[in-house]
Amino acid sequence: MKFNVSSTSLCNKLQAISRVQNSKNSLPILDSILFDLSGNVLSMTASDSETIITTTIEVSDSEGSGRFAISSKTLINSVKEISEQPITFIINSDTQQVEIFYQNGKYNLVGDNADEYPLPTDNDNAGESLTIAAETLLKGISRSLFATADDELRPQMNGVFFDITPEYTTLVASDGHKLVRNRMLDVHGNSAASFILPKKPALLIKTILPKEESEVQINFTDRNAKVQFANYTISCRLIEGRFPNYNSVIPTDNPFRVRVDRLSFISALRRVSVFANAASALIKLHIENNKLTVSAQDIEYSTSAEESVMCEYDGNPMSIGFNGPYLLEVLNNIIGQDIVLELADPSRAGVLLPAEQETDEDLIMLLMPMMLQD
Repeated sequence: MKFNVSSTSLCNKLQAISRVQNSKNSLPILDSILFDLSGNVLSMTASDSETIITTTIEVSDSEGSGRFAISSKTLINSVKEISEQPITFIINSDTQQVEIFYQNGKYNLVGDNADEYPLPTDNDNAGESLTIAAETLLKGISRSLFATADDELRPQMNGVFFDITPEYTTLVASDGHKLVRNRMLDVHGNSAASFILPKKPALLIKTILPKEESEVQINFTDRNAKVQFANYTISCRLIEGRFPNYNSVIPTDNPFRVRVDRLSFISALRRVSVFANAASALIKLHIENNKLTVSAQDIEYSTSAEESVMCEYDGNPMSIGFNGPYLLEVLNNIIGQDIVLELADPSRAGVLLPAEQETDEDLIMLLMPMMLQD
């Protein structure tokens, strides 16, 4: 086999798909990238056994066809040092010998047996399907990923839950401390369906989506999903089990409603959090007379801080405690100038949402409180 390909284009594609690979793999072949040459199209696949990502690239002056595998680390580290230019691959299918020629030199390396590479089962005509704009999916996953858990006892919490109905599609993530419910009003399923996308393929999708502009097609069964972009395809095993009833934990009767400038709130939190107890990271919020006071203290070191932010609030005085880093995560993942904080009492979860929702979106975030010491 033989073909020519752009060094820069090849390197960009290789770096994108290699993110799925683990540093240590149970199968040695998974340290390699699988190549499949057919005509002037070169398909490249990387996998960690549970998630498989494939992309294609156009080549020129190709001769022959077939599959071969090359060590991902060796190939990427060598190709990325070559400036933009055509490079030539010559592969001996019998000996797995690979020669790579560039302007002033060449590389010689030995490939792996491509027949050992695990490939996904084609599920194009199986199960359910969902079509979603790339920008919409990117926003949904980006705002949900931070709330996913790393819990061996509750694996259902370790991914993003897709709750699909004919009316809208909802993305949900929760680790028990914080919860995100992002309802996409313009994404409709053919029928009621759901699946839990693991964190790793969700991260891969988030990385790829900024480069995509077309619609994304998701086909899924009870166990597997296939996510197709214009230039990439991701196949993965889904998380099995039932996701908790997220609607039941969202408080609906919240008499205390605070509207505050998001960036001012974040800035105050960052300054005050420096003085919070390292173990608890407790931040106290006190709301009274259109003023939100953010405070923290560390009794052990006799340090404390307090800062006030102007807000819109005309209810009774109220105090509530939150974990500082968790609260910052939530605020950083809400887009908009002002946010609304809805509260019921210091023992119930706080609801945070943008003061003005984006078009075709209904975003709500939940944060569990911490007990305040008198």
